[in-house]
Amino acid sequence: MVEPLYEGNVGFAARVMKNFGFTDLILVNPCFIGNEAKIRASHADDVLEQARVMTLDEVFASSHRVVATTGLLSYSACHPTRMPFYSPKEFRALIKDLEGTISILFGRENWGLSNEEVRRADIICTIPTSPLYSIINLSHAVGVICYELADLPKARIPLATVEEMDHLYGHIDQYLDLVDHPGFKRESTMTLIRRVLGRCDLTWRECTTIHGLLRRSEWHFAPSDGYGAEDLSGTRAPPDQNDKL
Repeated sequence: MVEPLYEGNVGFAARVMKNFGFTDLILVNPCFIGNEAKIRASHADDVLEQARVMTLDEVFASSHRVVATTGLLSYSACHPTRMPFYSPKEFRALIKDLEGTISILFGRENWGLSNEEVRRADIICTIPTSPLYSIINLSHAVGVICYELADLPKARIPLATVEEMDHLYGHIDQYLDLVDHPGFKRESTMTLIRRVLGRCDLTWRECTTIHGLLRRSEWHFAPSDGYGAEDLSGTRAPPDQNDKL
């Protein structure tokens, strides 16, 4: 829960999490958590008491995938920050076979998650609501998501680690420099790449293969001295013959 404003909602969220078997609650810069939250949590006061306070950077650093929940959506491919988006049921299908830490961000009661917070996420999830009244209470949103994700089967596919994905994004970002990608398009391009790869559920082997493809391409771009383009370590080397494409 990112900067929740009302402790009652935090308590209700803890309660509904426990209803569906979830206990790992993380609070980012929360409001004061006192007696009202404990009363609202009822028999889930243990979830509330063991809730961890973390920064958003710490959440991203410790998660294999991060999902942003939002009611404000982009409906044009020209605005990738809040698209493509998935319903809770579709989101369940995306992650049902995955092994790793998946964190779900819920925003502030008054204006949700910022564009920058959403942009950093790998997957966008939204709860379909009636146009007659589309705003849903924060704790209710937590309940809907927890209901859809309850009783997931045992995971089968180990995800690439946070470090492996960050390394890949860094390599792609460096590659955009190499191909003179326009600077004014950089942010949107990297957001689109994060959206695509975020829902591909890459394994470490797949990350390595993409690195190999990029390195081979870099080598062909700058072969003038008999070696390849600079890799992320700052050294120049031909493509690794062990890269199996």
